[in-house]
Amino acid sequence: MLAVDYVNPMIGTIGHLLTSTSPTVSLPHGMMKLAPITTPGIMDRYLAERIFGFPAGCAYLMPTQKADLADPSKLSSLYDHDLEHATPYAYDVLLEDEGIEAEMTAAYQSAIYRFRYPNRPSAVLVIGFPKNGSLTLLSNRSATITGTLNGVPHYTYLAFSEPVVEIGDWQSERHAGRVLRVAAEGGMLEVRAGISYIDDEQAKCNLSGELDERSFEQTKQTARETWQSALSRIEVTGGSEEQKTVFYTSLYRSLLNMSSITEDGRYYSAYDGQVHESGGRDFYVSDNIWDTYRCLHPLQLLLDSERKQDMIHSYVRMYEQCGWLPQFPFVQGDLPVMTGNHTAAFIYDVYNKGYRNFDAAKAYEAMKVNATEVTMLPWVHGPLTELDRVYLEQGFYPALRPGEKEWVKEVDGFERRQSVAVTLEHAYDDWCVAQMARELGREEDHAYFMQRSQNYRKLYNEATGFMSPKSADGEWVEKFDPKLGGGLGGRDYFSECNAWIYSFHVQHDIEGLIELMGGADRFEERLDALFAEQYDGSKYQFLGQFPDATGLMGQYCQGNEPAFHIPYLYNYTSSPWKTQRRLREIMKLWYQATPTGICGDEDNGAMSSWYVFSAMGFYPICPGKASYELGSPLFERTEIAVGGGRTFTVHAENVSGRNKYIQSAEINGKPLAEPRINHEDVAAGGILTLRMGDRPNKTWGTGAFKEPAGRMDKI
Repeated sequence: MLAVDYVNPMIGTIGHLLTSTSPTVSLPHGMMKLAPITTPGIMDRYLAERIFGFPAGCAYLMPTQKADLADPSKLSSLYDHDLEHATPYAYDVLLEDEGIEAEMTAAYQSAIYRFRYPNRPSAVLVIGFPKNGSLTLLSNRSATITGTLNGVPHYTYLAFSEPVVEIGDWQSERHAGRVLRVAAEGGMLEVRAGISYIDDEQAKCNLSGELDERSFEQTKQTARETWQSALSRIEVTGGSEEQKTVFYTSLYRSLLNMSSITEDGRYYSAYDGQVHESGGRDFYVSDNIWDTYRCLHPLQLLLDSERKQDMIHSYVRMYEQCGWLPQFPFVQGDLPVMTGNHTAAFIYDVYNKGYRNFDAAKAYEAMKVNATEVTMLPWVHGPLTELDRVYLEQGFYPALRPGEKEWVKEVDGFERRQSVAVTLEHAYDDWCVAQMARELGREEDHAYFMQRSQNYRKLYNEATGFMSPKSADGEWVEKFDPKLGGGLGGRDYFSECNAWIYSFHVQHDIEGLIELMGGADRFEERLDALFAEQYDGSKYQFLGQFPDATGLMGQYCQGNEPAFHIPYLYNYTSSPWKTQRRLREIMKLWYQATPTGICGDEDNGAMSSWYVFSAMGFYPICPGKASYELGSPLFERTEIAVGGGRTFTVHAENVSGRNKYIQSAEINGKPLAEPRINHEDVAAGGILTLRMGDRPNKTWGTGAFKEPAGRMDKI
């Protein structure tokens, strides 16, 4: 079976607590993304019983046989998952209320929809669009739709296979629309749509450039082949059918992140509201950098380094257009959500691994601006505040004491200060800025940011063994509870997790963290405790306070990204076998080929990318360091096309559900004494051989282990 045939877009369409995935039809990094519009207010897509239409850029389409609808905005149909088929490249479903069959497939900036009406003389199409928009019938076979969403102009060009005639307009609280009668003598209407952010003529060009003289089936086949080409960059042998399904579905999810919005050599940028020439390099948007820097971007770098450098080039252009590096760059501009300056990690990781086809000096300038001139406050975009000045003077973000009222007007009332998370995440980001500064010869900057990268130490409370909040006077917040302190989502002090998780959030200086915690043996005990510690009450009360902390194993939460690197930390103790054990438990428990098969918010492929790496058997524990930690692969053989005709192979001899422990390892025939490999060995191609067994080899991987003599600057 081909890789594309393993993909099941329904995985994760029921969220464990918060949001779910959707069965998205697109091309890798495509601008056109399609999924059925289901019952408003039902967050679990799989559980929504009705379909209200199918998206077409800023518009949506809904077929019916009723010409006298009282309220077209409420038109919907019951549907049955057993009469639905979803793939990455096409979707089809029976709209049961009227027996209409609906299909859709996509190219990069266009799509084709087919609607089969059982009662031929009664074919009607309802079109909805933004209330500020308009639809113009250009002829009885074409129309243009314009509208503005979140301040961004959207244009859709529609071409109909059969003549249409207008029979009415409608408006609702949020939408306007048009009802068209269709002369579908054969019982079938095909609608082709092209979308643009530039103008309506470009929307038409995008449609004609991609789909002229191509049938629905040809377009569907091309999309299928495109996905097969992208997914087959990793070929796996062995493992179960379910593991392959989860693996390739996860890889598919990761390739939806960051969409090219370049249209015939131009792109619209919401970062300055202008249309720009692309200069031969695509412009990418839509990135959840707080989530994706950890393992999604490193995964894509292995598979498509040229595209990844274009993405960084896009970030640099955004900086030039708006004056800072966006935190969550979307079509409508930056959404300053979450915490940290993690674009710095993304940029330096790519640079340090030897991929440098972007303006490194300008990228560093942008990294430094974010680190020194933009507030660290979560969910806020603006200049430095009095809280930032405390950080610059004392090295930590100040917290409020219990009962103390917020007086800093810039603080988001819901997201709060998140003081410990802000300090720890910026310490890591500052390490990345420091490394980039040294690479570019900025020695003074290097020394300054290296000093800041050690600020995590100022929030480690030796008395409790946890990263803990301090008030502006430098005193510990009294009666702080590492498990339940911080309110909803821990947001007084943390970002969606608690101190049990964030106490390990020192990716850049693991050796220094081990030293703080009392040495490797004590560090290992703390990791063991993390996976065993319970909730001090009922689990539902704990999840009520920490709804993002799903996929729980003790206090460890696989369902939220700050935990991702933690199972690999056993590789820095004398028990790397515990990393192997934990990873197999996590993959088996929390990733399954069912609608509930993703244990947390997917966040543009972040949750899935963790699985892809872990199933292959290695993981980038610290983006910015050109190395990967070894885990426990699921497949007997994993072959990764790393570019330039080179292939990196992971061969796990005797691997099985029982045989999860590494007995010995070699890289290109040379014995590995420690549980990590270098990026250069992966990128150059070659073979990693792991000999697996059903009982841990407690001596393997510890040969190079020793107590840290000092903190590491750079690997």
